[in-house]
Amino acid sequence: MSKPVIQIGADQREMTNAEFEQWQVDVEAAAQAQAAAQAKEAARASALAKLAALGLSDDEIAALVG
Repeated sequence: MSKPVIQIGADQREMTNAEFEQWQVDVEAAAQAQAAAQAKEAARASALAKLAALGLSDDEIAALVG
């Protein structure tokens, strides 16, 4: 994988090794955060569906979960 090119002002250059390593760490952290957010949303949707399957109305579910 080639290193990304960065632009500082009018100058463009390839990332240094340290910048590239940090960029890779940041990309991985962002991917993990996005996956965690998606998992949390999926769990919420599942919980709401289960409450609805128990026969609760939308108003009752809203009162429970806020």
